[in-house]
Order: sequence, then structure tokens, then C-alpha cells
Amino acid sequence: MPTVLAIETSCDETAVAIVNNRQVYSSIITSQIAVHQQYGGVVPEVASRQHLEIVNIAIAQAMAESGLEWGQIDGIAATCAPGLVGALLVGLTAAKTLAVVHQKPFLGVHHLEGHIYATYLSEPSLTPPFLSLLVSGGHTSLIYVKECGIYETLGQTRDDAAGEAFDKVARLLKLDYPGGPVIDKLAQTGNPQAFPLPEGKISLPGGGYHPYDCSFSGLKTAVLRLVQQLEKEPGEIPIADVAASFQETIARSLTKRAIACAHDHKLDTIAVGGGVAANSGLRKHLQAAAEKHHIRVLFPPLKFCTDNAAMIGSAASEHLALAHTSPLTLSVQSRLPLTQIMELYQH
Repeated sequence: MPTVLAIETSCDETAVAIVNNRQVYSSIITSQIAVHQQYGGVVPEVASRQHLEIVNIAIAQAMAESGLEWGQIDGIAATCAPGLVGALLVGLTAAKTLAVVHQKPFLGVHHLEGHIYATYLSEPSLTPPFLSLLVSGGHTSLIYVKECGIYETLGQTRDDAAGEAFDKVARLLKLDYPGGPVIDKLAQTGNPQAFPLPEGKISLPGGGYHPYDCSFSGLKTAVLRLVQQLEKEPGEIPIADVAASFQETIARSLTKRAIACAHDHKLDTIAVGGGVAANSGLRKHLQAAAEKHHIRVLFPPLKFCTDNAAMIGSAASEHLALAHTSPLTLSVQSRLPLTQIMELYQH
């Protein structure tokens, strides 16, 4: 398999890694969380400037950590979609420059395909077909993984992504950003049955509900109303109980849909990716339900759940092995369906 240097700058992590298929030679991740905390969320312009300041340093660190020379690198890759346009441009421009200077093939990689490949890094024996549950700050999808570059979205959120809902509820509870880890920690000491909250169901025109699609905006509103009601009552708001009840509802909703989807499509493996894959409530619920249905559930190591370049390099390495390369005229895109991934490559 080819050895690829990959760059990931789709949001607020500047990451560079050197990967040979499923073996990670180096992985540098510089988070901007401290910079964006004062704003309560990611500010695109600030993120882009941070990437500009850090990307060259991260590239040098990745090369040093790998112990490789440029002659041992077979290709250069970068996330090109989806994501914040300014942030993506920093990584893509750096990758193109390296490809030209060192005369290497260039590959643009879809960020969500990277999250699918995060599981490959810890499970080298994993092979399609399988179901991927992608849950992050910007995406919540159930994806049928057929082969490299060939995917079918079977279910998705109709509004907020799961990670986005965590951040918004954390803000309602006056907690720090990012909300996911903070709520997860609080939930450990709370009662998940304290407050019944609604699972977002998507109605079908002919009656009934969509089996795999979900919605989290109604859940977020329910938490808002709950907090407003609790503020009127004497004493402190039981924040840990609210956090635990909210997390329980999200974990139950995602688990129900993932298990149904895998069962209906006769897939015996669910690979989970994205930042919310680190959530303890989701891990507990999904593993317990999957065991009952004799379905294997795979979670990436925590360091590969959030955005990183190793997952981008893993996907790029397999594409390059299949002789897929991207033109240097490739541009960034804030949105790009997974079904259009092969449009990124010449093959």
C-alpha cells in the first residue's frame, strides 16, 4: 500500500499524519478549542488564521515523528469537502504545494470518508460491506459502506447533528464548549431517567415514521423548556440529571436506528465514527443492543474519533492503491454528498 502524507483542516483541528493504509507512522493534531471557547463555538475566520499559523509546523513535526524522507512518501492528500471553506483552503493549498514541489500524486479526500476509515486504523481486518454510523458536530448519518468510494446514505438527521445538539444544550445549561465531553462527564453522576425527553421522529406521508432518519431540534427545544421550568422552581437546577436524561435520549435514538438499519440490510457489523463516537452513553447503549442482535460494533480509539489526519491518510492510501488521483485544479466544497466522492478522482 502507498505511504501518504495527509492534512486535515476542515474545522478547528490542524492535523497532519503519515499513513500506509492502516498503519500510522505519525499523527499530529493541534486543537483550537481554547481559542474558540471564548466565543462559545467555532468562528470560521479565526479557524482559518489558526490553520495558517500552524500547518507548516505540523507538517514538519509529522515528518520528523515518522522518521521518513520525502522519497519514501508516495502521495499527498488533504480534506477538500465538506467543511469550512476558508479552513479547507489552507490544508488543500498546502497539500497541492507539497505535491508539486516533491512531484507526488495529489488526492482530495472527503471528510466523512475519513471518519469511515478511522475504524480501519484499529481494525485492520475490517472489510466491506458494513454499516457506518457517523455522528459528529456537523453530521449524523447511517451509511452503507459497499467498497472504497462507493457509499449509500440510508438514514440521516433532518436538522441538527448529534454533536451540534450536545453543544447547544451545553450552552443552555451554561456549560463550557465543546458540549459533548462536558455533558458526558456530568451524565456520569446524573439520573438518566430523571426527565423523560422526546425522541425526534420523522413522519412519513403515508403514515408511520421513517425507520432510520432522526431529528434533534425538538429534543433541544424540550430541554430549553425543561430548563425554563426548573428555573421557576426553588433550589438549584439538577444539571447532572438534565445532562444524563438528554444524553440517554440521544444514545437511545441513535442505537434504535442503527440496529434496525443493520438488521434490515443484513449487515453484521456497525462501525461508528465521528466525535460523538467517544460518548460513553452511546457506546454503552449500542454495544448492549448489538450484542442482543449478534451484531459486531466497532469504535475507533478515542484519539481517532475527533477530526484527525490519520483517517484521511488511510482513505487516501487505499484510493491511491486503486490508482485514484485528483487534479491540481480540484477546489474545496462546503458540502458534497458521499455519493459524489468518485468525482474527486481521475481513474
